[in-house]
Amino acid sequence: MMKTHAFYSLLALCVSAACHAETYPAPIGPSQSDFGGTGLLQTPTARMAREGEFSLNYRDNDQYRFYSASVQLFPWLETTLRYTDVRTKKYSNVEAFSGDQTYKDKAFDLKLRLWEEGYWLPEVAIGARDIGGTGLFDGEYIVASKAWGPFDFTLGMGWGYLGTSGNVKNPFCSYDSKFCYRDNRYRQAGSFDSSQMFHGPAALFGGIEYQTPWQPLRLKLEYEGNDYSHDFAGKIDQKSKFNVGAIYRAADWADVNLSYERGNTLMFGVTLRTNFNTLRPSYNDSPKPAYRPEPQDAILQHSVVANQLALLKYNAGFADPQIQTQGDTLYVTGEQVKYRDSREGIDRANRIIMNDLPDNIRTLRVTENRLNMPQVTTETDVASLKRHLEGEPLGQETPLAQTRETPIVPDKTEQGWYIDKSRFDFRVDPVLNQSFGGPESFYMYQLGVMGTADWWVTDHLLTTGSLFANIANSYDKFNYTNPPNDSQLPRVRTHVREYVENDIYVNNLQANYFQYLGNNVYGQVYGGYLETMFGGVGAEVLYRPVDSNWAFGIDANYVKQRDWHSALDMMKFTDYSVKTGNLTAYWTPSFAQNVLVKASIGQYLAGDKGGTLDVSKHFDSGIVVGAYATITNVSAQEYGEGNFTKGVYVSVPLDLFTSGPTRSRANIGWTPLTRDGGQQLGRKFDLYSITSDKSMNFR
Repeated sequence: MMKTHAFYSLLALCVSAACHAETYPAPIGPSQSDFGGTGLLQTPTARMAREGEFSLNYRDNDQYRFYSASVQLFPWLETTLRYTDVRTKKYSNVEAFSGDQTYKDKAFDLKLRLWEEGYWLPEVAIGARDIGGTGLFDGEYIVASKAWGPFDFTLGMGWGYLGTSGNVKNPFCSYDSKFCYRDNRYRQAGSFDSSQMFHGPAALFGGIEYQTPWQPLRLKLEYEGNDYSHDFAGKIDQKSKFNVGAIYRAADWADVNLSYERGNTLMFGVTLRTNFNTLRPSYNDSPKPAYRPEPQDAILQHSVVANQLALLKYNAGFADPQIQTQGDTLYVTGEQVKYRDSREGIDRANRIIMNDLPDNIRTLRVTENRLNMPQVTTETDVASLKRHLEGEPLGQETPLAQTRETPIVPDKTEQGWYIDKSRFDFRVDPVLNQSFGGPESFYMYQLGVMGTADWWVTDHLLTTGSLFANIANSYDKFNYTNPPNDSQLPRVRTHVREYVENDIYVNNLQANYFQYLGNNVYGQVYGGYLETMFGGVGAEVLYRPVDSNWAFGIDANYVKQRDWHSALDMMKFTDYSVKTGNLTAYWTPSFAQNVLVKASIGQYLAGDKGGTLDVSKHFDSGIVVGAYATITNVSAQEYGEGNFTKGVYVSVPLDLFTSGPTRSRANIGWTPLTRDGGQQLGRKFDLYSITSDKSMNFR
């Protein structure tokens, strides 16, 4: 008890001294709570981080370890993904299945701002914790926050885990008596049940966050509405409903947290943060060609064109460049392999051509290809471009006459020059496959190297193959074997352990025929070993207008399951076969040009039928954060633990970290459980990704 009094006395002394300061610095932004997401300690606030902020949080006390990642997707929407390590419980009573692993709880939280703070009105938000989880920490709340000088005051009402003390009557009870009761039984992992939201006891909570005159230090005082009477960790003694804490900002990207909670528990934590909107590449790059025009005759000279082609390839980033003329138009064609923002390549290409442009050329058309299929043509008026390059008088600037058009490929040209295309390519890449939160082991991984060879048989026929070699692998812990009462679906994905335990195996070996069909329609047909677990044949067609907010595609496949017993057997097939495919719509809302909504319906690898919704946010840095969910006609009992397929992913452009420009990306995915329902074929090429240059929104 003396230690408790000493802690409170020290906190009071700090606050008292800080209150007497004459000035205080501007707040440095809201901080993260113990559960992840902006808040005080155990409770949320109405505050939102800056759009694009991403934080990794760790908190530790005697009963729990909280690992969370929080992303501010929009100024009004906060999302949090959390794993809780329950230190007092085993994952299961079957030691052969989960060993001595402690219980891990997965949870997803949302917070939505209702309105921003005004002069008199507070900022108000509504939110929910543990959506679609087991219900260990599920709760709902409405909360308001109002700043006054260096103080930020918060008052809210919570239900579920946030309201177990029941210090106020649930206001919804007056509407319907069913709201007075809440089913506190824990649900199956991955299930979603909204029927208990805002039900049961309710409690007020609140507190104060204080920014001290010393910029790195903030202090928190909180009153919570949870009495810990329904905690999964077991009996937790609560000597006080007041919690106190301090946050020290060690760097712009790191906070250290220490708090004293429940009157008897120390909580320690760390937060690491960055912002997906403000990250920018910092690589070194060759300068843009200077504008030094030396006009040529109507007939292009070989030595001039040879220099232009070299500059197009190495300075503008166009692989396999071509230069052609027809009448008063000059055409440049190539595949942009250097710059993620294709406008940079277009600008450089135009400068290169303008320096040695024949006098009779009035229009430039630069067409970007991918896999020998034209994507988009950027048409520029030469006179307008010349004025921009020469510099216009101040106040007399004119807009550049430049448009993006459906691909324009000339049938006949008067002159044509090109660099021979390399038809063979080989590369070796490191590969890390991983999964988190499984019952057998919290973290499983496969580390290896992938050797990939590509050979263009013709301009449209590509043969490609990949050989994978294991370096380290922990999937031997994956013990899921479809218990009879769990799922009767064909095992289309849950043989993953047997596949990846082979030291060396052919990952894929296939032939693809790509064709631009005209009028923004693209097609491909393919066949072979299409992925690690399936081989067969298929086709895809996509309609995608240039810079349109929508596109449509359809794919259809007939595949057989590859054998898994050995690397040699993987070249054979089992008796299982299935027809699978999807009709897919892609939509970019006019009110959210950095959001892509992808909705598909079709048949999946286990023969189940349903739909997939994939929503992704593209940040200014090029980082993409997305989430998807697939629901099919398979019941929760047939599917097994998790109820339906879902996951999140992050795609990171590597030019944020490399020493030079690149279009390469690193993809990180999280799928909580590997089950057989709602599983799609892992095709190597999909036309929407291939045609990414047709949109300026996503780069």
